[in-house]
Amino acid sequence: MQILVVGSGAREHALVRALVADPEVETVVAAPGNAGIATIACCRPVDVMDGRAVADLAEALETDLVIVGPEAPLVAGVAGAVRDRGIACFGPSPQAAALEGSKAFAKTIMAAAGVPTALARVCTTVEEAAEALDQFGAPHVVKDDGLAAGKGVVVTSDRAQALEHAERCLARPDGRIVVEEYLDGPEVSLFCLSDGRTVVPMAPAQDFKRVGEQDAGPNTGGMGAYSPLPWAPAGLVDEIVSRVAQPTVDEMARRGVPFSGVLYCGLALTSRGLRVIEFNVRFGDPEIQSVLARLRTPLGTLLRAVATRTLDQQPPLRWHATAAVTVVVAAEGYPGTPRSGDPVDGLDAAGEVPGAWVLHAGTRRSEDGQVVSSGGRVLSVVGTGPDLHEARRTAYRAVDLIDLRGSHHRRDIAARAAAGEITV
Repeated sequence: MQILVVGSGAREHALVRALVADPEVETVVAAPGNAGIATIACCRPVDVMDGRAVADLAEALETDLVIVGPEAPLVAGVAGAVRDRGIACFGPSPQAAALEGSKAFAKTIMAAAGVPTALARVCTTVEEAAEALDQFGAPHVVKDDGLAAGKGVVVTSDRAQALEHAERCLARPDGRIVVEEYLDGPEVSLFCLSDGRTVVPMAPAQDFKRVGEQDAGPNTGGMGAYSPLPWAPAGLVDEIVSRVAQPTVDEMARRGVPFSGVLYCGLALTSRGLRVIEFNVRFGDPEIQSVLARLRTPLGTLLRAVATRTLDQQPPLRWHATAAVTVVVAAEGYPGTPRSGDPVDGLDAAGEVPGAWVLHAGTRRSEDGQVVSSGGRVLSVVGTGPDLHEARRTAYRAVDLIDLRGSHHRRDIAARAAAGEITV
């Protein structure tokens, strides 16, 4: 099987790493890839937002399966452009990708499917936003309706800050926001594979959105994650599938917009029960780094089954009896204006820590061959072990060997879970 992975982040590095290990996969090409991916697979330049260019590349490479990693090209219709050439593609159509591209649309689908979620109001004016903030009260939750790379959500008890975020979002052309009630309780990320009919869940994970320890500071694209969740109630995954994922897939099919790809269910286990926070239509970064570290089932065969609507013919997923913790190393200035072009040292030493590996996100090679930073989230460092305590220790041993000027990372990823301090 010849596979093309579209994207350049740590999510795509994790996917490529797993695909290379699949005995059914002969060749993996990443477009455009990054400095880390280039060490294990061929990288080719492409504009990931140009569906025709991606399809042309897939055709030229005689690709059997294209996997579109990031959300922006999915919403822009890249997966559809590839399928129009007769090439199997993992990723939803642009119409189905609206589940992430528009939070208002996602709320409409959830309401029609009877999926439990937060009460919400869609607002198009500052006056409507102010009224909604007062209706729901603090803590205030304000979400940009469109794509925002994980940074379009503000959760705050400061009404002025919430209204300021609403004003910024609404000032853009066709600006629209969703104001929601606050959901208490621990959060869960569950990736559900679907071929438009069948739904197969992966292992649950938990991510850390805030930039600072103890969940301080602004939201980011994600500063770390871990899997499994030792505190999760028995039967949680089955409940999410039966109450959230399958009804959503069924409702999309009923509307003539079948959902094929991965439905990322972001949920809160509240005092009133399970509630959906958001849907995404791609693997979450950094959660997938931890989930794939535990997956035993060959990934290429699995994703091809999704793309060819044969998911119901696949055996149950198999998992390693281990834990995985992912720590993101971010550039100075992230999530604001990050520094770039700084040398990244210690990568070889970090990769030699037993049970650990380094996945590149925002990196490139300089003219002299040095790996340098080129984005806000620069690296994802994955540590594995028999339990979360050992996986944390492994991840941070590797992180501590990496040298990047001004970089920062959280030291508390999975700490409360490892200590048994999370309860539902």
